[in-house]
Amino acid sequence: MASIKLKAKSLEGGLVEVKALMTHPMETGLRKDSATGELVPAHYITEVVVTANDKEVLKTNWGGSVSKNPYLAFSYKGAVGDKVKLTWKDNKDATDSAELTVE
Repeated sequence: MASIKLKAKSLEGGLVEVKALMTHPMETGLRKDSATGELVPAHYITEVVVTANDKEVLKTNWGGSVSKNPYLAFSYKGAVGDKVKLTWKDNKDATDSAELTVE
C-alpha cells in the first residue's frame, strides 16, 4: 500500500497547488501502550522534500509533534507538465516517495 496520496493542479497566475496525505504513525515516544504500560517507541517523519522537474521547491524538517497521517499543502511557481515528486524520510531511516505530472 502506498503511504502517500499526492495531488497537484495548475492554478491561474502560474502557480501549481500541491496536496499530500502521508500515512505514518508519527509516534512521539512519549505515549504509553494502554495494554502493556510500556512507552511506544518514537517513529516519525523527519524530512519531507518536494521537487518539480528535479528542482527542490520545498524542504521541511519535522519532529514528533506532527500529527498522525500528516497532510501538507502548498503552492509554487510552475506549470502544466511539471514532474512533481515528494519524498519523506523518518527517524528509523525508512523512506517513501510518490510522483506525478501536473495536469
